[in-house]
Amino acid sequence: MPFAVYVLGLAVFAQGTSEFMLSGLVSAIAADLDVSLSAAGLLTSAFAVGMVLGAPLMALFSRTWPRRRALLLFLAVFIAVHVVGALTPGYGVLLAARFVGALANAGFWAVALAAAVSMVPDGLRGRATAVVVGGVTIACVVGVPAGAVLGERWGWRAAFWAVAVVSLPALWAITRSVPGGRDRGQGRGGGTAPVADARGTAPAAGARGAGSAARTRGAGSAGQVPRRPLAPAPTSAPAPTPVRDELRLLLTAPHLRLTLLTMALVQGATFCAFSYLEPLLTRTTGLTTTWVPLALALFGAGAFLGVGAAGRYAERRPTAFIAYGMTALALGWSTLALTAGRPVAALALIPLLGMLAFGTGTALITRVLGLAGRSSTLAGAFGTSAFNLGAAVGPWAGGLALEAGGGYRSPVWVSAALMALALLTEGARRLRRVRSRERATGSTAG
Repeated sequence: MPFAVYVLGLAVFAQGTSEFMLSGLVSAIAADLDVSLSAAGLLTSAFAVGMVLGAPLMALFSRTWPRRRALLLFLAVFIAVHVVGALTPGYGVLLAARFVGALANAGFWAVALAAAVSMVPDGLRGRATAVVVGGVTIACVVGVPAGAVLGERWGWRAAFWAVAVVSLPALWAITRSVPGGRDRGQGRGGGTAPVADARGTAPAAGARGAGSAARTRGAGSAGQVPRRPLAPAPTSAPAPTPVRDELRLLLTAPHLRLTLLTMALVQGATFCAFSYLEPLLTRTTGLTTTWVPLALALFGAGAFLGVGAAGRYAERRPTAFIAYGMTALALGWSTLALTAGRPVAALALIPLLGMLAFGTGTALITRVLGLAGRSSTLAGAFGTSAFNLGAAVGPWAGGLALEAGGGYRSPVWVSAALMALALLTEGARRLRRVRSRERATGSTAG
């Protein structure tokens, strides 16, 4: 796997920490800014709405840029808005900062997913996607619990400062490792970029490329160096696919819209319960606040395992992997709602649900990229939008359940209901797929 793919995962780690860390800080933010718990939960929804709107807009805005330039700009804006969020005394400014930060995060995600799959052979696309998404899971394991600890000891603003600081190494690493071209084969300055082989390694550009050409084309005995080194033939950067053509490919891709809807429902279920995990554990389960970072770390550890499993096994039997994962999630959220008052049961279920949620989500993202074909950048944007549409609707729906007096278990029941809807949409996709195959078989036989 190319090192640049891991660098993208590092940047996503910082961004994932920001996206998820409010699950351990909602009570502190609500108390400090004098707003309700549901209003503090809307900060997660605001971030998700920015991701939904920003993913396709930022992908279109930056689609003709070299990918390294786009990634650097989006990450720099992300850092800046976290500094603003750490300094602001008002809820409105923090809400706006979350939205703008999400726009930058959305642009980064859309470009990063396309860049990652373009740097590896087709057989490693699932693993490359898992590495990038794995940055979020590591954020859940390390970043989110660390943010909860920082919030408990030095206030929630310390967590925002920490996200800005952690993002700086990723900013530097992107300048050193990510190719500058728009598309696979386009390198820095418009030449031909090295393409990774099946082992994930790539020949270095420049001197080694020229030396290889000299050894291949040079005359004379072995080891003789030509008087005039042969430079690589100049190549022009491939023109990007027109926006209209990319959109047409996406809109006509079979089963893509149902897959995006399923992804949104799965992520809505995940974010609905996760956003209110801290009040559930402290006010229903009966755990003290010191247990919250551990619970978040357990969720993240499970998510990390789920992404790894998806990277290795989802491409072998993707339909079965997704169907089993979704069924288990529907049962798991229901079980958590029923057993939330028992600390041992709750702490045992949390890592299992993290594994199922992120394993299934990663498999769905890989399916979207596979269905999109050549429209990889916009597919990454649409997948990001679907992911975060769920992240916006989930906390909002959970907040409505809380405001309606459903108690702290009610967001978990909403998660179970969203998973039931996701199973229906996945069933509709499979039924449509079977019918399309039958029509194709009938037309061929006729």
